[in-house]
Amino acid sequence: MPSVVKDKMQIGHSAETIDHDMRTPSSNAPGLGEPAGQALPRPAPAGRVPAKNPDLAGSPLHVGIIMDGNGRWAAARGLPRIEGHRRGLEALRGTVRAAIEFNLAYLTVYSFSAENWSRPLEEVRDLMGLLKRFIRKDLIDLHKSGVRVKVIGHRANLQPDIRALLEEAETVTAANEGLNLVVAFNYGGRQEIAGAVREIARKFAQGEITETEITETLLSRHLDTAAIPDPDLIIRTSGEQRLSNFLLWQAAYSEFVFLPILWPDFDQAAFASALAEFAARERRFGGVSAPAAARTGS
Repeated sequence: MPSVVKDKMQIGHSAETIDHDMRTPSSNAPGLGEPAGQALPRPAPAGRVPAKNPDLAGSPLHVGIIMDGNGRWAAARGLPRIEGHRRGLEALRGTVRAAIEFNLAYLTVYSFSAENWSRPLEEVRDLMGLLKRFIRKDLIDLHKSGVRVKVIGHRANLQPDIRALLEEAETVTAANEGLNLVVAFNYGGRQEIAGAVREIARKFAQGEITETEITETLLSRHLDTAAIPDPDLIIRTSGEQRLSNFLLWQAAYSEFVFLPILWPDFDQAAFASALAEFAARERRFGGVSAPAAARTGS
């Protein structure tokens, strides 16, 4: 049986990455919510912004999530790792629904990192199968709900059928104006930065840019996330407190919320709790706190 990637390169974020259950659109496929009939919220009419949850005033524009703990969730229940990934997929579906209801503009999920290719071949194949089923099963509903899908990460070493599915998800939803769902797949922050530097070095060597034009802004424009705002909040489940090569450049001023629950147990209440914690924080971006009178206008 051929490898799911050329030369079995690398993929995934940490040892407990979520699986993606994807297939090509089917008109009678159930939506992102299990069970069928629990579809995603529909986008608001053009020109009208959905009301935000009144308990989540000050919600972030962009949330990144490191979906960690699938394997441990399964192991604690005596189940195979693939079952943990399946349950993690259900948590992802609920998270996308919640992000729409919370009126977030961007949700970036760490679905498979550049390091995850080092996992057992059988597990990698299972994860690729879940990715295919997710696209085929849920793309229709994502599209109807106004979700725009963007995939970041290295694609050159992926098998053609995987690349085609990722491109299909982006193409079908490209004109949508609702939630921007950014899927970090075969992604690594260090690799992303190195690729941007190589491209900038090439342009400099060919005289396309000068030394004084090489700035933080220029580098940002050469990242996979060009035109996407940096994440305001990064959530990680499972109790681990590290980035695991996720959005290293973009997370410079992100707030972090580390939750002790494993990813399959992440639900709307946990999401709302993390957003509420974010809203309670004061972001200074290297500056100092404004006097209380200035902040309140009194």
